[in-house]
Amino acid sequence: MKVAGIVLAGGLARRMGGGDKGLRMLAGRPLLAWVIERARPQVSALALNANGDPARLAGFGLPVVPDSIAGFAGPLAGVLAGLDWAGAQVPGATHVASFASDAPFFPRDLVARLAALVSAGADLACACSGGQSHPVFGLWPLALRQDLRAALERGVRKVDEWTAGYRLEQADFADQPVDPFFNANRPEDLAEAERLAHLIKGEAA
Repeated sequence: MKVAGIVLAGGLARRMGGGDKGLRMLAGRPLLAWVIERARPQVSALALNANGDPARLAGFGLPVVPDSIAGFAGPLAGVLAGLDWAGAQVPGATHVASFASDAPFFPRDLVARLAALVSAGADLACACSGGQSHPVFGLWPLALRQDLRAALERGVRKVDEWTAGYRLEQADFADQPVDPFFNANRPEDLAEAERLAHLIKGEAA
């Protein structure tokens, strides 16, 4: 198994007031910097899924891959963009791991845990914590990218609707003392993220 990674930053961020959530600051760094720092060591190659002018993200030093499905079709469109990019640009890639751009504390062993589930027979794997599923933190095989493209083209937008057709297993992570999948959806969430950053020993810097 060779895993590439895609950071899903293609949404409209309506609850954050628009713009790029990943460019909002947390403890002196953009949210995206936190996400990239955790994701990069877990994958063989990493890209950003974002729409619009890619120049605004040039400082992160990663390829920027737009949705191929028009109309801001949601995270599944970002996953497909990642699968297409990996298929074209990452020789030997078999899977793509997806990461949310607004969740700065996700586990450093996320991909390893998801890969173990797929190696044991799952078609797909995603994370969960505290009884809540986090499907945007998933592991997706390149072998299913044409199936995903067809689903998007016929109007499927919800992740759960598409994954229901496959064997999906979940890696369960503890949600205490900090839920590793805490995400900053609203401006007030950034203040909470600042507080949580100081609860994560050795990882607030």
